[in-house]
Amino acid sequence: MPHQRHHQQHIHRHLQTESGHQLQTQPSHQNGRHHHGGKDCRIGRTKDSDHCEVTFDTYLPVPKLSLGSASILIGVLSLVCYYNSCHGDFVFDDQEAVVGNKDLLPETPISNLFWNDFWGMPITRKESHKSYRPLTILTFKFNYYLSQGLHPWGFHAVNILLHTIISILSLILFSILFTDPHHNGRSMSLIFDEKPRASLVGAVIFATHPIHTESVAGVVGRADLLCALCFILSFLLYYSAIRKDCSGRFSWPRLCLSMVLCAASMFCKEQGITVIGVCSAYDIIAINRIHPLTILKFPFSGYHHHWHQQTTTDLNENVNKNITADYRWVRYLMQRQLVLCACAVFLLVLRLGVMGSGLPVFQPIDNPASFADSLVIRVINYVYIYALNAWLLLNPWWLCFDWSMGCVPLIDSFTDPRLLAPIVFLTCLTLLLYKCVCHPPGQDVRLLTMSLALIIIPFLPASNLFLRVGFVIAERVLYLPSIGFCMFLVLGLTRLCQNDSYRKIVRILLPVLIAVYISRCMHRNQDWNNEHALYTSGLQVCPLNAKVHYNVGKNAGDRGEIEQAISEYEKAIRLHPKYDQAMNNLANIIKDRGQEEEAEILLRKAVDIRPGFAAAWMNLGIVLTSLKKYEEAEMSYKTALQHKQAYPDCYFNLGNLYLDTNRHSDALAAWLNATSLKNKHARAWTNSAVLLETLVSCNGATWHGSGCMATSYQSDEHSCEGLGKQVYIV
Repeated sequence: MPHQRHHQQHIHRHLQTESGHQLQTQPSHQNGRHHHGGKDCRIGRTKDSDHCEVTFDTYLPVPKLSLGSASILIGVLSLVCYYNSCHGDFVFDDQEAVVGNKDLLPETPISNLFWNDFWGMPITRKESHKSYRPLTILTFKFNYYLSQGLHPWGFHAVNILLHTIISILSLILFSILFTDPHHNGRSMSLIFDEKPRASLVGAVIFATHPIHTESVAGVVGRADLLCALCFILSFLLYYSAIRKDCSGRFSWPRLCLSMVLCAASMFCKEQGITVIGVCSAYDIIAINRIHPLTILKFPFSGYHHHWHQQTTTDLNENVNKNITADYRWVRYLMQRQLVLCACAVFLLVLRLGVMGSGLPVFQPIDNPASFADSLVIRVINYVYIYALNAWLLLNPWWLCFDWSMGCVPLIDSFTDPRLLAPIVFLTCLTLLLYKCVCHPPGQDVRLLTMSLALIIIPFLPASNLFLRVGFVIAERVLYLPSIGFCMFLVLGLTRLCQNDSYRKIVRILLPVLIAVYISRCMHRNQDWNNEHALYTSGLQVCPLNAKVHYNVGKNAGDRGEIEQAISEYEKAIRLHPKYDQAMNNLANIIKDRGQEEEAEILLRKAVDIRPGFAAAWMNLGIVLTSLKKYEEAEMSYKTALQHKQAYPDCYFNLGNLYLDTNRHSDALAAWLNATSLKNKHARAWTNSAVLLETLVSCNGATWHGSGCMATSYQSDEHSCEGLGKQVYIV
């Protein structure tokens, strides 16, 4: 007893706070945890500094709203930003992924969605883009069913609704990220009330950020929206699973449901799998308060000895040295990390198995930096692209629907002034990481670390570090990383607002920033309303982008503006001399103007550049037929069919060639192949009927015509059946 009293007197100490007040601490022994200054400092984890922290939320010059009022405000802002995108058409990738996708048709079985890629092509084919997003296509199919057809208004309305829901959920997400996770068992409303201003500012910036216009105003951007929705829900469930008990216990059902939502996020878009990394980082950094430096030292510094030393130090500060430390949280943490790792491995193996024939194949024009011969040049250009992505988040003014083909020229010289961008980017990133790793542990360091994790981890699939991607910059892939950027921006604003002078400036500039964001969103939505406006806006941002000129030319040709179409196609070929698609389209235009020889030259060059270009082979056959080069034309058609067997238009044109050379039986066979592949191929049916009628009307040709018809059906019975099956899965 005297010995115990001695220790009790010893631990009654006074701690000096920053404000000069003295706080008297009392011993507390609960479940093996040692509380220092009211903070949970379990053995083996880092301890915050002992001074009292004034909540940074009070510095922000914004009103304090309830969760309900804040949710209404966020919802209204989201609708205001994007309501005018409802009037848009199907543009750019919408034409292929939605309008031309047979998987949306009612007669197509839903099971096909799980065997085809995002564009409706069997994912096991080597020509497939390998984008596997069946749940996104399922929502397109549902849209088609509700509107009884391809009416863009309904598709756009669903996108706006999804972004509104995600923005409201981001309010809850920021509330969790900004608050202390060790206050367990509370409702979301109480969690929001702890940091209402910071959560509101983060959600407002997210809801109105113009970088999201491609994902919301473009119909195919639904993949990013659905991915983000399941991503956030997965994280929220993971949080609810592990916040039940300070000792580290967690809910297995909620954890498993979180992983199911992670899989759903990945099947909406591949980026969704990164929620596993975000959950892991939050569990380690925020929940268990393990300092990043401890993680970095783990493989090198005899961690068990360090842990034992830290444990002895902590126990020396307590009155009862016989208390046994509670290490159950370590076991629970390891269990959760193993579940996350197992889920990640399973989903990656499943995803690779679905692709079948291997990784997608891209061309140098899609992502020039990844094809650079020098490793140094590749790294420099990758970092430059990262810097451009960061700049788009900071200043979302120069937005473009496509950043490939010369829009971002390679840095291939050390005298290029653009080298300054990667140097500045790496310097800033290094300083931020240094603060996260080397500064003393505290809530501000943890918040900064989580904001960087939310930026970096979701961006990894687009970073070219693991797999080559088919783009240079894509604004849509910044939808998820923008959550971390908004958190980072709020942290910066709170630091500024701690100074009275800066707080006054922020009070004025923050509403101005939000107003500018809203205005920019509404203006950018108008660009996405139709292809002419979208492609023309691209010329202002990327005048050296051959693909932008190609799309402007294609749109001009569709509108009947032939001269502009020819001019834009020529510019595209001049900027990119191996642009086979531009050559093909230009050849079609000049062929119709009677310039068959020039068209032949262009098409031969196109098939030399890309031997598997089936459309160019077919068009070359058409031109050669016009030039009476029938044997070469027939070889061109057959070459096209070798590269694309299910090609009804090619069979139709081949039938026309046979008709011109009086090979009536072969003509009927070719047209029947066209109709077997495309039952509604009206021109093939018409030509077949006219030819049969002509043959029947000829003297003595009745039996021969019937025989031709019977022979055609019999000789092509097996090939038609096979081709029919190919159409079924395409």
